[in-house]
Amino acid sequence: MAHDLRDALRSLWRSPGFTAVSVLTLSLGLGATVGISAVVYGVVLSPLPFAEPAELVTPRF
Repeated sequence: MAHDLRDALRSLWRSPGFTAVSVLTLSLGLGATVGISAVVYGVVLSPLPFAEPAELVTPRF
């Protein structure tokens, strides 16, 4: 397995363009996933900041 890892690193070292595109793609994907997860947690999953959220009403005028 160490031999395979060494070959993979050598291959990445020989093609810096491919390495840069790969790292950029992975970082953008990971950043988007973390950002979307934070938004979903903040909007959908976090509890309401009230003591009794079941007692909230909508006023009608």
